[in-house]
Amino acid sequence: MKYMLLIYHDEKASSTLSETERQQILEEYMRLTQQIKSSGHYLASAPLQPTSAASSVQVRNGKRLVTDGPFAETREQLGGYFLIEAQDLDEALGIAARIPTARRGTVEVRPVMDVPAPTTA
Repeated sequence: MKYMLLIYHDEKASSTLSETERQQILEEYMRLTQQIKSSGHYLASAPLQPTSAASSVQVRNGKRLVTDGPFAETREQLGGYFLIEAQDLDEALGIAARIPTARRGTVEVRPVMDVPAPTTA
């Protein structure tokens, strides 16, 4: 089963980290990514630019509305993700607990819907 591990953190708190702390966390992420790849669980991952680079799109009455920033104001912001393959939720939770940001922020674990391929006529 596929799981999306959504990594949330407080951007303001993260900006107060020293360069040494930032480098240590980056190295932890690189090691974890390699471990997940080696174990066969890895499908994809990526960090995201800060919310200041985000845009939100809505369509109302056929008109596109674009606003700067994320859709919701929250204490923690979506900072990146891992897409993994795991046998079950317990295995996915175990991998999520190894994500460095789980110590300071939150990692949301969500099963990915299995959508069948469209049939061609």
